[in-house]
Amino acid sequence: MNQEKIGKFIALTRKSVNLTQEELAEKLGISKNAVSKWERGLCLMDMSLLKPLSEILGVSVNEILAGEKINEKDIEKKSEENIIKLTELVNLKSMKYGIIGMALFSIILMLISLFKDTSMASIVSLLCAYNSVTFI
Repeated sequence: MNQEKIGKFIALTRKSVNLTQEELAEKLGISKNAVSKWERGLCLMDMSLLKPLSEILGVSVNEILAGEKINEKDIEKKSEENIIKLTELVNLKSMKYGIIGMALFSIILMLISLFKDTSMASIVSLLCAYNSVTFI
């Protein structure tokens, strides 16, 4: 997903329907700052806001995710691309949290091993157990 492209599309579309960021935010029940962040490409909206946003702006969810108007003949192709990109985005977020969790758990185990007389074999087995539990 190209956050900047999506953000520019939202801003352009919002302006074309004569809405301010504040008015759009009010209609969606969110802060003006959230809309500003989308439009600057800093983050994406919560997926639960896609449908209401599309209705307010008068565009399809597909067009928001593509960051552009879509021709009738390209709708199916763009739909598939958007689904694949959303799946990749969700997988990347999951991996990121798993890696952060693993790193924190490793640091905690190392600190414990410094203060307790613990062998590295037990720490490695705990890390493996944690990794297999989070993988499942």
